[in-house]
Amino acid sequence: MPFVDGYGLTPLEGGWSGETFVAESAGQRTVVRLYVQRGARRGPRAVEVDAAVLRLVRGLLPVPEVLEVRRPDPAAGTPALLVTSLLPGVRLDTVLSQVSDATRAAVGSNLGVLLGRLAQMPMLWPGRLVDGDLSVEPWDEGADLVGWVESQRSTSSLANWTPGDYSALLEVADQAQTVLDQVTRVSLVHGDLNPKNVLVDPGTGVVTGLVDWEFCHAGAPVADLGNLLRFDREPVFARAVLDGYRSTVPDAGDAVLDQARAADMYALVELAGRRGENPVTEAAHRLLTAVARSGDLDAVP
Repeated sequence: MPFVDGYGLTPLEGGWSGETFVAESAGQRTVVRLYVQRGARRGPRAVEVDAAVLRLVRGLLPVPEVLEVRRPDPAAGTPALLVTSLLPGVRLDTVLSQVSDATRAAVGSNLGVLLGRLAQMPMLWPGRLVDGDLSVEPWDEGADLVGWVESQRSTSSLANWTPGDYSALLEVADQAQTVLDQVTRVSLVHGDLNPKNVLVDPGTGVVTGLVDWEFCHAGAPVADLGNLLRFDREPVFARAVLDGYRSTVPDAGDAVLDQARAADMYALVELAGRRGENPVTEAAHRLLTAVARSGDLDAVP
């Protein structure tokens, strides 16, 4: 078992980055995130951003407590490190298909309410969070959905799309941008809110944790809703999520699901462009292909 500065570490189950571990010290179990490769690529202040976000939302959302923050020390060759409490519960992706409809509805409703709270944490403009004060660096000007698709054409697996499919994707992106233009408010966005990053009590449907905030940014309030319902469209669950969200967010109108699908196209295109890396990118490719060929944001493979 590896050790880092007195922490006995074992890989956290479900952690794809390979940089998140469960630690046990003095009888207390904690979560330790090392910013070695993927984390380090976010820059030396990434650990400060992650700690600040958790402190900001704790008490409003079920997130772990920040216990220790260590900044990177290039001179000593040590990476940044974030230690947080270990939350109870099991990952939603491991139980969602196994629980009863009643529990599935309870989880969905509770998640919708939590997404609604997050969608009401206002930010001034969209962009990436760059420091411990959660300053926002705006995205590049003109980065609409059509421009985003075009930017991915030659640098991702979209290069392998036929001219017909690619042209159809551009048309859908243009339509989605028109829908997304209706969303004028900006909020804090988790950025990767899918069942793998949700902890629940499978007996009660209570959501016990929202974890892995490394993609947090300022963006469209509907973006996390689109992320959550990208692949998980089981009717009982999806309807409960939408009802919970609408009950919490005053400006969530009849078009909120269309807006959420449109906002999620940024992530869907990026994931599909990495086809072949893992099962999620394969699923994203199949979904994006179905959306393009049908011209329907609600399409499924």
